[in-house]
Amino acid sequence: MTATDRLSMTLSALADPTRRAILARLAEGERSVTELAAPFEMSLPAVSKHLKVLERAGLIARGREAQWRPCRLEAGPLRDVAGFVETYRQFWDSSLDRLEDYLARLQQGDPDGGRH
Repeated sequence: MTATDRLSMTLSALADPTRRAILARLAEGERSVTELAAPFEMSLPAVSKHLKVLERAGLIARGREAQWRPCRLEAGPLRDVAGFVETYRQFWDSSLDRLEDYLARLQQGDPDGGRH
């Protein structure tokens, strides 16, 4: 699977608010499926479907400790998303810096922002 495919799977998994909420709970530590399902008004099978999507995207891993099957966060794919978004953060920082400069020139009485 290419990096682009992995990023697409990760972004697709993150598109759902329930899955983002599950990841937020897992950021606090391992949880069982029952613990993860508790705050949601949905069946355990429905929560399990969300977990399968997260697992296929590599965002969670499931373990086995006797009868307990804990889920844990796997943050690697989130690093890939952060790297992708970082490019656009730099774009917006640069755009906002230019806007700030333009507004400063306007406040100094230069209505065309320095263009003559």
